[in-house]
Amino acid sequence: MNEIGKEYGAALFLLACEENAQNKYSDALAKVKKAFSENPEYMEFLTSPSIPISERLTAIEAVFGSTVPERVLSYLQLMCEKGRIAWFYQSAEEYEALLSASEHISAAKITSVVELTDAQKRKLIAKLETLYKGKIRAEYYIDESLLGGLIVEVDGNIMDGSLRHRLREVKEVIKS
Repeated sequence: MNEIGKEYGAALFLLACEENAQNKYSDALAKVKKAFSENPEYMEFLTSPSIPISERLTAIEAVFGSTVPERVLSYLQLMCEKGRIAWFYQSAEEYEALLSASEHISAAKITSVVELTDAQKRKLIAKLETLYKGKIRAEYYIDESLLGGLIVEVDGNIMDGSLRHRLREVKEVIKS
C-alpha cells in the first residue's frame, strides 16, 4: 500500500478516535467509495489538473456535503487540494484496517469454486472466530479454477484446502 494513502488513512482514524466516531467515519468512507466506484469519471474529474481546484472542491461539497460528517468532507477536500485524492482508496483501506485492529476484528478472504450458501458462510465464520479468538469480517470470492474446496486467508495466514492444491500435493508425492 502506498505510504501516502496510509498516512491519510491513519490521520483520519486519529480524528475519528478523538470524536469517538470511528464507525460513523467508516460508514461515510463506504459511501464515498461506493460513489467513486459507481462513477469512475468522478475520480478522473477530481484528479484532472486542467480543472481549477476551486471547481473540484465545490464538486466534493456538492456531492458529499450533506451525506458525510464535516471532518470527512474536509478530509476529501484536503486530499483533492493537495493532489492526493488518487490515493483515496488506499487511505480508506488503511482506515478500515486500523478500525478492525482496534475492534479486534480479523479480515478474511474466502475463495471457493461456487458461491457458498448463507448456512455454509455462518458455519465457516463461526469456526474461524473460534480459531482466531475474535470477530471475523469476511469477503467472498469465486474462482472456478479451484475445482473444489476453499482457500481462506485471515490476517495473512493462508489455509489452502482447494482440490487444485491437494492434487498438486499428490503430484509432488508421486514425483518423489
